[in-house]
Amino acid sequence: MQSKRSRLLLPELIRLEALIETFPTRVKATELARFQSGTHAYPSYLIELAEFDPAKPSLLLTGGVHGLERIGSAVLIAFLESVLQRLEWDHGLQHQLSQLNLLVLPMVNPVGMANHSRSNGNGVDLMRNAPVNCEEKAAFLVGGQGYSPRLPWFRGNPQQPEAESQVLFELVRQKLFQSPFSLVLDCHSGFGQVDRIWFPYAKSRKPVPHLAELYRLRQLLFDCYPHQAYAFEPQSLHYLCHGDVWDYLYDESLHGTTLFLPLTLEMGSWNWVRKNPFQLLSSLGLFHPVKPHRVKRVLRTHLTLFHFLIAATASHQEWRRALYPRMLRQEAMELWY
Repeated sequence: MQSKRSRLLLPELIRLEALIETFPTRVKATELARFQSGTHAYPSYLIELAEFDPAKPSLLLTGGVHGLERIGSAVLIAFLESVLQRLEWDHGLQHQLSQLNLLVLPMVNPVGMANHSRSNGNGVDLMRNAPVNCEEKAAFLVGGQGYSPRLPWFRGNPQQPEAESQVLFELVRQKLFQSPFSLVLDCHSGFGQVDRIWFPYAKSRKPVPHLAELYRLRQLLFDCYPHQAYAFEPQSLHYLCHGDVWDYLYDESLHGTTLFLPLTLEMGSWNWVRKNPFQLLSSLGLFHPVKPHRVKRVLRTHLTLFHFLIAATASHQEWRRALYPRMLRQEAMELWY
């Protein structure tokens, strides 16, 4: 565990390690790596609630890829707190979670979080660091730049991905690619006025091969929760970029037998700023709710989405069996492309 001084720099790490210590028989915590920043070494923990079973479908929840977007990590830790408390008495949840592998990686980039930086300790934006290039015109700078690590969105060397990127790649390859079906939800903030669920591609405006499955997942979410407020859409509707991790891993998955569907939750943080413009005076202000009552609201808002994804993963065979791929793909093309 971390030293006292180091923990003070990362309150999310304090909460996560407290969970690990409080529920030692329910939580399997694996330290995937330690990332150095000055005299401190920050662990990146993978949380599982049971031994991994490659015969089961898998759901991976990730956060903290961009260090400034700490609310993503906080949302995942709040979700874990809720799940672990319920597992003490909720037989229904116990049964449901026994049907899948649930993996949570709350802090992909702990050094960036500790340093209040979007990038990692080397100044690299991990979501621009994968070895994949935009096939069309990427957004200027925002889409990934190779000029300098002093500027945001620096790609680094995509042919030699950063240690944090490699940890994420190997986790997906060793776990999710071994499952028959897997979903990912990667939690971010800092864009837009509404909460968005994005799917690949970020490198191109062309549709992905599994567009029908993604459109069906959207239908399920909207049918089951008609009063939800998410926009569910391809990232390419907003901007294109180089080096997207999920583009890279999705394309790699096409060479195997698994069905791998990565999603990104982009929390609409501009609303937080609109209601409290003074928070822009803080480095975290564009990415974090800041006001305590807004933080609490965000921490509880996405619990329904997480439990929907658990159900969709556990029951993937049922909703996929009812697919009409050609019809669904046509509807998706008319909606998004």
